[in-house]
Amino acid sequence: MSTDGRIWTGPSAPERLNLLRAATSIAIVGASDKPTRASYFVATYLQSSTRYKVYFVNPVVKEILGEPTYASLADLPESPDIVDVFRKHDDLPGVLDEAVAAGAKTLRLQLGSWHEDVAAGAEAAGLNVVMDRCVKIEHARFHGGLHLAGFDTGVISSKRQLLS
Repeated sequence: MSTDGRIWTGPSAPERLNLLRAATSIAIVGASDKPTRASYFVATYLQSSTRYKVYFVNPVVKEILGEPTYASLADLPESPDIVDVFRKHDDLPGVLDEAVAAGAKTLRLQLGSWHEDVAAGAEAAGLNVVMDRCVKIEHARFHGGLHLAGFDTGVISSKRQLLS
C-alpha cells in the first residue's frame, strides 16, 4: 500500500500510450464552455492537436468550441473509446455506470481525481482505467509536444519522439 492510502495500481506509461494509440474517440464528461476551466483547455488541445473525434458531455450547455454537446454518454452517436471525466468525486460512480452502458473502453479520471471503488468497478466491467492523469498532458508528453502545448519541463533529451 502506498503512503497516501491508495491501493489501486494503474497502467504503466507504455500501457497508457497504447490506450491513447488505440483510441479514435474521446468523450469529455463535465466539459465546460468556460475558457478558464481545465476541461476547456483539454478540449482545445484535443481538437487542435490530435486525430481524435471529441465529444462534449454537458446537460446544461448547448455548444462547446463550435461542437454540439450531449446530455449524457447514452446520447453520443457512437461508443467512445475513452471517457475523460471532469466531475466531482461523488459523481464518479454514476459516470462509471454511464460509461459501461455506453460501451466505453477506457475510463480516465483527471488530475486530482481518484476513486478506488470506481476503478475496481470499471475493471470488473472490462474497462481500462487511468486515474489522476491528464489526457492532454500525457498525449503531449508521449508525442514530444509538451513545449508546444504550454508545459515546458526544461528537460533536454536525445530520446526519439514516439509517433502514433
